[in-house]
Amino acid sequence: MNIVTAPSLNVATDSECLDTDHWQQSLRTAIRTPEELCKILQLPDAYCSAARRAAKDFRLFVPREYVAKIPPGDPKHPLLRQVLPLADETSTDEGFSRDPVGDSEALLTSGLLQKYESRALLVVTGACAVHCRYCFRRYFPYGSVPKGEDNWQPALNKIAEDSSIDEVILSGGDPWMLADSRLQSLTEKIAQISHIRRLRIHSRLPSMIPSRVTDALLHTLTGTRLTTVLVVHINHALEIDKQVAVALHKLVGSGTVVLNQSVLLKGVNDSAAALESLCRELVNLRVMPYYLHQLDRVEGSMHFEVSDRRAKQIISTLRSRLPGYAVPRLVRERAGGTSKEILA
Repeated sequence: MNIVTAPSLNVATDSECLDTDHWQQSLRTAIRTPEELCKILQLPDAYCSAARRAAKDFRLFVPREYVAKIPPGDPKHPLLRQVLPLADETSTDEGFSRDPVGDSEALLTSGLLQKYESRALLVVTGACAVHCRYCFRRYFPYGSVPKGEDNWQPALNKIAEDSSIDEVILSGGDPWMLADSRLQSLTEKIAQISHIRRLRIHSRLPSMIPSRVTDALLHTLTGTRLTTVLVVHINHALEIDKQVAVALHKLVGSGTVVLNQSVLLKGVNDSAAALESLCRELVNLRVMPYYLHQLDRVEGSMHFEVSDRRAKQIISTLRSRLPGYAVPRLVRERAGGTSKEILA
C-alpha cells in the first residue's frame, strides 16, 4: 500500500504489512492533506494555507479514528495541535537541530543505536500511524534502515557479541507498523540471543489505531521467553476513548508490562489539570505513567516548548494531587548523555 510520509520517512509497503486487518484499512484511508483535514474539521482558510506550507517539509498523516475525537471549528484543540502543521514549523531557531538527541552519534551499525549501558535500540521502520508535529526523528535517515529479515542480521550479530546488553528496544517510526509475521520473526531471533532478557517496544498505534491490537500481535508479545515491556505514547486524556481503553485492557491482560510516556507540549497538555486527568485515566486502565518528556529540540518545534520552571511547577502540583505511582518522572534527553536527565 502507499502511505504518504515525510520525505525522509519510509513508506509502509505490502511486503511490510502482509495482513488484511482493519488496522491496515485505517492506514489506507488516513488523512494525508491539510485541505482534507481542514475541510473535515471546518478550520479557517488561514490555517489551511499555513498547514499547506508547513507540510511541504514534513507531510501530514493522521488516522480518521483520531480525527473523530476532535470537534469541528476548534483550531486550538489539544489533539489537533499535535497533528496540524503550523507556520511556526518553518522557522529556524537557535538551539534547535535536525538530530536533537544525538542518534547519529549513537549509531553502531545500520539501524542499531546504543546510547545507554545495557540497552540497544533497533529502528525497524520509518513508517508511522501518525506524523506528530513535534517528532524528534522527523529528519532521521530512514532510507538507511535495513529492510527484510536477512538485512537485520548484522545488527543482531552486533547485539549477540556484547553480553552486557540485556534489553533490546524496538523503535522507529513505529515498530507495530510491521506485519505480525515479521514482528514475530524478529522477536524470535532476538530471543535466541541468550543474554537478552527483555524486549521493549515503543508504539503510538494503540492510541492512534487501537484495532492494531490483534490476537496475533498479543501472541507475538507473549510468545517467547523474553519479558516484554510496552511503552505507549499518549499525551492527553481525550485521546483515550472506548476503543483505546479496550486495546489497553487487552495489552495489560496479556501480562505485558504497559507504561506510558508523554511529551510536555505547549497548548496541548501544559497544565496540571490536563496531566492529572491523563494520569488518573491511565492508572485506572492499569497503565503506569512513566516519563513526561521535555521537548526534544528538533528543528521546527519551538512553538511547543515549555520552560523547565513551568514543567517543574506542574509536576509539583501533580505530586500534591496524585499518589506517587501515578506521577511520571519529568525528563530530558541530551545528545551524548549516559542516561536521561531527571528534572523532577
